[in-house]
Amino acid sequence: MSISKAGADAVAPSDMMDGRVGFIRDVLESNGYHNIQIISYAAKFASNFYAPFREGVGSKGALVSDKKSYQMDYFNSDEAMVEIKMDINEGADIVIVKPGMAYLDIVHRASKLFKIPVWAYHVSGEYGMWKAAANQGIINGDAALLELLTCAVRAGARSVITYAALDAARLLQN
Repeated sequence: MSISKAGADAVAPSDMMDGRVGFIRDVLESNGYHNIQIISYAAKFASNFYAPFREGVGSKGALVSDKKSYQMDYFNSDEAMVEIKMDINEGADIVIVKPGMAYLDIVHRASKLFKIPVWAYHVSGEYGMWKAAANQGIINGDAALLELLTCAVRAGARSVITYAALDAARLLQN
């Protein structure tokens, strides 16, 4: 609520707990914040592609188990549709699929099934693979980045959250 008071246009709870979106929507509405968007991390998979982020923030060694107890199993694409629908029914305005590039099938299914924007989150491991391959001359980094982003949009992503945002902005200005 404090960020709404400070003027935020949106909130994005990333914990994926069932009922979280509904609780936030109720609190916002009951306090007069009727135009604050909720961006839900509705389809967040237990992925190996988070490793560089965890290493970067120093949480990798602190994990005593994997996150499969509350993040989705990548074998189960139907669960993603159930979770997305639940968050929409609770008041989500936008849903995020994370990781985005490895789960473009989920982005596509969600964008076809639901009438709200679906965003793809290009996570640290996906970014790291692209950047490492580009730095080693294995791929043309600029061309590959545009290809990755184009494929996400073609799959149905209305936006892409990416560590490569500055690179993408540079390329799209030319």
